[in-house]
Amino acid sequence: SDTGGSIRGPSSFCGIAGIMSSAGLVSRAGVIPNSFTLDHCGPMARSVEDCAIMLQAIAGYDPDDGGSISVKIPNYRANLKKGIKGMRIGLMRHVWTEDVPQPEEVAQAMENAAAVLRKLGAKVEEVRVRPALQYSDVKVVLAETEIYTINYPDLARRPGDFGEDFLSRALPACLFQSSDYVAASREQRIMIDEMAPIWNKYDALLSVVFGPAPRLDKHHPVNFWARPNANPMANVLGCPSLALCNGFSISGLPLGMQLMGRPFDEATVLRIGHTYERATGWHARRPEIGPDTPKPELAPVRHEPQPPKDLDVASVTLVRALAKKAGLSLNERQMRLLLEASPYALAMADRVR
Repeated sequence: SDTGGSIRGPSSFCGIAGIMSSAGLVSRAGVIPNSFTLDHCGPMARSVEDCAIMLQAIAGYDPDDGGSISVKIPNYRANLKKGIKGMRIGLMRHVWTEDVPQPEEVAQAMENAAAVLRKLGAKVEEVRVRPALQYSDVKVVLAETEIYTINYPDLARRPGDFGEDFLSRALPACLFQSSDYVAASREQRIMIDEMAPIWNKYDALLSVVFGPAPRLDKHHPVNFWARPNANPMANVLGCPSLALCNGFSISGLPLGMQLMGRPFDEATVLRIGHTYERATGWHARRPEIGPDTPKPELAPVRHEPQPPKDLDVASVTLVRALAKKAGLSLNERQMRLLLEASPYALAMADRVR
């Protein structure tokens, strides 16, 4: 499932293909919920063609999912080999150069991908949409409020049974007010409506996913709150988004790009991705590892949550009061996790309002 990149991010890191389907296309019945508003399901596979085959099997209306939508399901695989000559693709360069600045090797891979698509006959031109931060804000306020609510009984009764990375994401949602959630919901509706002229002009939008996979010992839980990324846009818009490999870093790790399309137009997104994939062959590259390959040395340090030094007494008092009012019984370490992320959550709520 993908609420803000959980199909596309791992696919990008591993050099495979993964498609987050349109909201309502694939049933979420039986999936542990994260966000009722933003959860999408979809396949991850070695190739775009494999994704098309899997999507064919799982797409369709399901009355057990309240968000499921009945639409005609095309033959995704039969459509793949038609080529992309004449298709219009919007290049969202500002995402990886301004909104979520990427390393030079990622930026170059994106430019190379655009050149390949042009050579294959597509018309690729630069287009601007809202900054990634605005989509990320709406996504986080909606999704974290919902996952907090879904898990609230256990968060209130036994928070220590959750992993700390989860707590650092879910606990700050106690700081969001009902007006913040409604504001984010209204903004989502505006974002969807204002994309109509973009979808009328372009068959797909090209964006970045992530750079090469970071080391495990470089992970910091607060980055979830502090840094926007390019993935929530598709979740907020409810449109399909396909991640696929578009090259490798200097160190040999996969790089990824994503193609977003009109809601329920998975066929076009898969067709563009398959055509690109066949022209480049990046997806066929295998890691050069074997039984005797030495394992990387990793020594992740236990994260010690610390409230920001500039967090004033009034803010600390507010956070503690809201946590208490929410009925959360947190030990001091758990409270530090909450305080550490609180300035970012409160600023996000202010921006959404």
